[in-house]
Amino acid sequence: MENDNSKSEGFPLDSPLYEHYRFQADAGQEPLRVDKYLMNRIENATRNKIQQAAKVGSIFANDQVVKSNYKVKGGDEIKVLFHHPPHENLLIAEEIPLDIVFEDDTLVIINKPAGMVVHPGHGNYSGTLVNALLHHFNNLPTNSQERPGLVHRIDKDTSGLLVIAKTESAMTHLAQQFFDKSSEREYIALVWGDVVEDKGTIDEFIGRHPKNRLQMTVFPEGDQGKKAVTHYEVIERLRYLTLIKCKLETGRTHQIRAHMKYLGHPLFNDARYGGDVLLKGTHFTKYKQFVDNCFTLMPRQALHARTLGFIHPRSGEKVHYEAPLPEDFLTVLSKWQHYVKHKLT
Repeated sequence: MENDNSKSEGFPLDSPLYEHYRFQADAGQEPLRVDKYLMNRIENATRNKIQQAAKVGSIFANDQVVKSNYKVKGGDEIKVLFHHPPHENLLIAEEIPLDIVFEDDTLVIINKPAGMVVHPGHGNYSGTLVNALLHHFNNLPTNSQERPGLVHRIDKDTSGLLVIAKTESAMTHLAQQFFDKSSEREYIALVWGDVVEDKGTIDEFIGRHPKNRLQMTVFPEGDQGKKAVTHYEVIERLRYLTLIKCKLETGRTHQIRAHMKYLGHPLFNDARYGGDVLLKGTHFTKYKQFVDNCFTLMPRQALHARTLGFIHPRSGEKVHYEAPLPEDFLTVLSKWQHYVKHKLT
């Protein structure tokens, strides 16, 4: 399976207007509509966008044009081409407000809101943190992926702290700390279920899910993926949910989300990892309405990057920054605290 970003026959080879994705279906693939198959494998590709590609003949199965209802079978080679803006237009400055926690001439600490994508990519060519950074700051250094100022990332629907480098030396110094795992990052999460241990460590390899490429999954045998270590501690027990804090020893994609699902406690309202349905509690109407209301109030996974610590690249001193829980998280947390106190069901 791969995304080769090449061009398909029938389209100009020098055209910058198409992204080309190619996937090889596993031998055991159950018949599945190609639009659903592609949604499970291409991040930020909406079903409408995939169906539009099908309408213009841009989805192929074994080099034959297919419609969106084509059933993918084991061994099929699936290709899709998407129209998108030229690459040089992806990095444009946009006047987007930023919540700046700290700034000096070497770095800036940003409190990113939930819903903001960190950098431009497929399906998100504007409104990202990078677009905002380009407006607010001049001559930001670029990392190996040509993403100005970025030292690390957090997910679109995760809120919280990010450090942005303003100089080449700061970029190198900070990136090395993240690579060496000497930076300190603490997250607050609301997870389904009553976590048994007051504190613990999840030391399990994480890699791309073999069936759903938009998910990461744990490989207990350690035969796939990369080493990932998450230390967690219970803050508050809320009957059917638990509020925890997580410290990352490593920084794998979706690490907390995948590790907590593996532990049997997916994050509250985490649609990608199965936390957006009623997993614990009664099925009484009043309780179900309460949970649905909380989902509406916080329409994203309950995860917040609260603290960030590292050695300042210029002063050499240890610095520490903190961002309070955002309003949506506080509102839902308050509702669950009230529920536990008054036992609505």
